[in-house]
Amino acid sequence: MGTNRLGAAGSAYLRSAAHQPVHWFPWGGEAFAAAAAADRPVLLDIGAVWCHWCHVMDGESYEDPALAGFLNDNFICVKVDRDERPDVDARYQRAVQAITRQGGWPLTGFLTPAAELFFGGTYFPPRALRGQPSFREVLTRVAAVWRDQRDHVRTQASALREVLTAQLEEAVPGTLSPLALDDATHRILATADRSYGGFGTQPKFPHPVTIAFLLHRWCDSPDAAVHGVIHATLDGMANGGFRDLLGGGFHRYSVDAAWIVPHFEKLSADNAELLRTYAEAAALFGNPAWREAAAETVHWIREVLADPAGGFAASQDADVGLDDDGDYFTWSEAELGAVLSGAELELALAHFGVGRDGAMPHAPERNVLYRAASAEALARATGQSDATVAASLLGIYQRLRAARGTRPAPFVDRTRYANWNALLAGALLRAGPLLGDPWCVPAGLAALGRIREEQDAGDSVRHAPGGPAGLLDDPVQCAAAALDAFEATGEDSWLRWAEALLDRVWQEHWDTERGGLHDIAAWREKEGLLTASVKPIQDSPNASPNGVAGQTLARLFEHTMVQRWRDRHEALVTVFGASAAELGLFASAHLLAADWLVRPATHLVITGAVGDPLAEALHQAALSSFVPRRVIVRLHPAAGTAALPAALRTLAPIADRPRGYLCVASRCLAPIDALPAWTAALRSVLPGPLKGKLHPAPEA
Repeated sequence: MGTNRLGAAGSAYLRSAAHQPVHWFPWGGEAFAAAAAADRPVLLDIGAVWCHWCHVMDGESYEDPALAGFLNDNFICVKVDRDERPDVDARYQRAVQAITRQGGWPLTGFLTPAAELFFGGTYFPPRALRGQPSFREVLTRVAAVWRDQRDHVRTQASALREVLTAQLEEAVPGTLSPLALDDATHRILATADRSYGGFGTQPKFPHPVTIAFLLHRWCDSPDAAVHGVIHATLDGMANGGFRDLLGGGFHRYSVDAAWIVPHFEKLSADNAELLRTYAEAAALFGNPAWREAAAETVHWIREVLADPAGGFAASQDADVGLDDDGDYFTWSEAELGAVLSGAELELALAHFGVGRDGAMPHAPERNVLYRAASAEALARATGQSDATVAASLLGIYQRLRAARGTRPAPFVDRTRYANWNALLAGALLRAGPLLGDPWCVPAGLAALGRIREEQDAGDSVRHAPGGPAGLLDDPVQCAAAALDAFEATGEDSWLRWAEALLDRVWQEHWDTERGGLHDIAAWREKEGLLTASVKPIQDSPNASPNGVAGQTLARLFEHTMVQRWRDRHEALVTVFGASAAELGLFASAHLLAADWLVRPATHLVITGAVGDPLAEALHQAALSSFVPRRVIVRLHPAAGTAALPAALRTLAPIADRPRGYLCVASRCLAPIDALPAWTAALRSVLPGPLKGKLHPAPEA
């Protein structure tokens, strides 16, 4: 039985600390009331169940009885799961960064009983190391300052609050014109690594939303530089150790510029965005390697994350134990030799680059598997045929997967976070038709349906079952995925749910004075820095909720032709216009929202009775294509035509006749009633505008 208050917590990360001798509190009023009553500072620890260094600090410090005794005598200790409380993490991360110029997990903060931060850092070692004081030394100094220099504490907390308030206001209005999008694209390209792909140097995060933005940019204007960055990035990530070549899916980030050695934890949100981007890019460019990366990501989602009752787990850890650093995912040459024969081993060592750049720092004999040499290159080097080498590699992969399956696997956090589940649901609804995988769409619909069933009255979405409500990202991601479900099924209930969600978002999160959507609903109780206004526009690293909201508002307008969605879309894009253009790489979701505003949408409307073979084939062809800013409507006899754009209404589509209609702005192709012609029409949109291929719709 645990010695503190965390044993019954909903969070797996908090429960993992229930046995520790520290008298932990979860975040909340009880902890801060206890701090006020005892006149003690608060130690705030923010981490995650998948975080390697969080577990290291737990083992080194918080499980040390002597150190725990000092903490219990001098502090009120609060532990927070950053996945469960992203609102808390967002503010205290920024406050600590104002002190140290760096953030991350574990985050170690020192707060007043009013939850105002006055000092902090990240990981502190148990003993002084390379100029960094030991954690005990830090605690002793903080306790002394609290006891003897209370005025200094108050002054520091007040100053940090002012800095944080100034930093968090990111809404700088401006018009995002086509020229502004061009400028933002150039800013993004200027940060690109042309050698290895990706952006910046190291560590390197994937930025899939940026690649999605560049896919749209290339379709509108096929620029060689944009094409090169897309290909270098997707190839680099797919071939590196950043991708789990044996199990599928992608790790959180790469510690090196070449995507070889990752931090091994896998997050569902990251994999959702990467799945969608790889599937769409494969559909656009026909690259089989990208399709393979997407398909294997689906395999990992299905085998590791999927809940049979609907929904998905949140993450998979990097490690099995404290002395482990990705050992489940890495291999020594001896381990490979125990599985593979002599010829196979030689081929595997060359293919996976064993003994080269993938050696692990903590255990140099262990190697990350990455694709150092392709099957074609190995065929040339060995004098064998491409087919022979490919068959040998297939056998190698199968044997290594089976051998890895006998190892103890890292922990999987089964918490179903609404925003991450919606992200995965939307990605599967999009990727299923693109990949031809029949599992994806039902799994996405089941996950989304479970969220809808579990929501509170009035369309309030809880972050996790039994968890907090009123966080912006949850209803925004659900609304976006609901539109994916509407396009995949033609079921009107998904469209109506998306509308209800965003109406409530606008009511509870919109800043009526300065514009923008707050990350916390107005009705939520807020302690300490939670009173600071945050209107997230940066993708850090996942798509910002303001950016996703902008895209979803645009899609809602195109689906309904209701003016309030257009007005809200324009207001949201404009309020962040200047800041998004300046942020470039880090505001790609918002730039995509602006793209919907400055360039026309493409409407793909399929008519015909439900179950009609031709109508269903036309619908699937539309779903399995990539078209920028596309809106898909499955129009059957009971659906009516009120939501169609004016250009299409003039064609008077007959709902029970199987046909495909393609319109861009006010110009439409003639109705198409054959699958080959429809497929050709979908391809005719790419790349670039439909010069001469569309004709005006006939006058009504």
